[in-house]
Amino acid sequence: MELVIRDAEVVDGSGGPSYRADVAIDRGRIAAIVKEGAAAGCQRPTGRRVLDAEGLVLSPGFVDMHAHSDLALLRDPDHSAKAAQGVTLEVLGQDGLSYAPVDDRTLAEVRRAITGWNGDGSDVDLDWRTIGEYLDRLDRAHGGRGIAVNAAYLVPQGTVRMHAMGWEDRPATKVELDRMRRLVAEGLEQGAVGMSSGLTYTPGMYAPDAELTELCRVVARYGGYYCPHHRSYGAGALRAYEEMVALTREAGCPLHLAHATMNFGVNEGRAPELLALLDEALDAGADISLDTYPYTPGCTTLVALLPGWASEGGPEAVLARLRDDTAAERIRHHLEDLGSDGCHGVPVDWDTVEISGVSDPSLADHVGRRVDGWPTARRLLLDDRLGTTILQHVGHEENVRAIMRHRVHTGGSDGILHGLKPHPRAYGTFPEYLGRYVRDLGVLTLEECVAHLTSRPAARLRLPDRGLVREHYRADLVLFDPATIASKATYASPRTLPTGIPHVLVDGTFVIEDGTRTDALAGRAIRRTPA
Repeated sequence: MELVIRDAEVVDGSGGPSYRADVAIDRGRIAAIVKEGAAAGCQRPTGRRVLDAEGLVLSPGFVDMHAHSDLALLRDPDHSAKAAQGVTLEVLGQDGLSYAPVDDRTLAEVRRAITGWNGDGSDVDLDWRTIGEYLDRLDRAHGGRGIAVNAAYLVPQGTVRMHAMGWEDRPATKVELDRMRRLVAEGLEQGAVGMSSGLTYTPGMYAPDAELTELCRVVARYGGYYCPHHRSYGAGALRAYEEMVALTREAGCPLHLAHATMNFGVNEGRAPELLALLDEALDAGADISLDTYPYTPGCTTLVALLPGWASEGGPEAVLARLRDDTAAERIRHHLEDLGSDGCHGVPVDWDTVEISGVSDPSLADHVGRRVDGWPTARRLLLDDRLGTTILQHVGHEENVRAIMRHRVHTGGSDGILHGLKPHPRAYGTFPEYLGRYVRDLGVLTLEECVAHLTSRPAARLRLPDRGLVREHYRADLVLFDPATIASKATYASPRTLPTGIPHVLVDGTFVIEDGTRTDALAGRAIRRTPA
């Protein structure tokens, strides 16, 4: 064998009890598992290399079900932000906005719209237009060597709508809806695993339920799933969850709820209501899963808080409204007095809004500060040309803990890697689960938590040979010390790598070895398994 991992405590991702075993790896797959105390005559495997795993847990690689590494994987071959956490697969194309499928106009607009998430892309050769071309680009990144970890992709519904009909706040015509159906179908045929939406982001939020239902019918036909950032995580959160459950039931489409939180003061302690809603649907036969990150603050762009009508027409139209005193006062009224749809129907509390990143380096002094009111927010939006990212300190710990215990829960970092002080979840989500919530707090058992982070997401992605420590499965594996694994990323120093994860393998190749990033680029685009 190429490698034998000797005397590991195997937590295999199934949720079942751990066991001690030798695990042999050959040609990128798990070739043999020999448990301690195996029957007489069953020889321990031998290998050209033997790794002593005494005191370490061996688990499947972690799957980040909600990642924003769409350009980061192409920009940075190291990508230790995820590799060092034990992430071996990320799901991109989230929140309805990403870089394929596009034409030249749409690409320019989407680059502007999500500069705060990924930078403006000027340092990346954006030479693709279709989803298939983007996935091919991942495979041939960095001189043809590939990417740091594996990546799957969701068709972004907001980008599709932008492509088909621009930034108009109206129902699609039949011709436009047919165009959107074709774009979604083509993306799935080219390898996307499903479709995402950002229903508090423009232009995706302009889509009525009937339009979303028709697109979800296409997704269901190809065996994909729908991953919405739904219409409210605040004042209308439960209604928004109900809307997505009903919509996907009508379409016959599996549902995966993105960063399924209950935020803002109106939802404190209300996670049990959400879980009861989901349990009722699951018991009635619905196919539902969800992801969360183990933190209370959220992260988005400052412009996302604005009411949806303020963004009609695209980024330049937003800037024009912000420059106009009358329009800007109307925006302020919706934000501060009424509660805009962009801020989840809750009047904004500026004390909860912290600047985490700016696109213009001359504005760096704002990073780490709370916004002290609408005049400052307006000035930043104009001066930074909508490129400002924020943290919103609006979550509740009891909701976070209750939701992560649920039977269909999976892990997703929602990690934005751009900006001077990004949310620490980008560098810390998975060790935070295993260190703080498993070892320190006992919210989940180790076996339960590993299943949440491995086999459950692999099942949602319909990956037949990942997510478990099983013979013949892909050798996407993590070795970690359960006594020391911990996130070291903080709000003050968010780019700090975790501890207690000495080894990470992607397709049998070490990407983290003895706690250090190797130069391996073993990741590839993971395309949808045909239905």
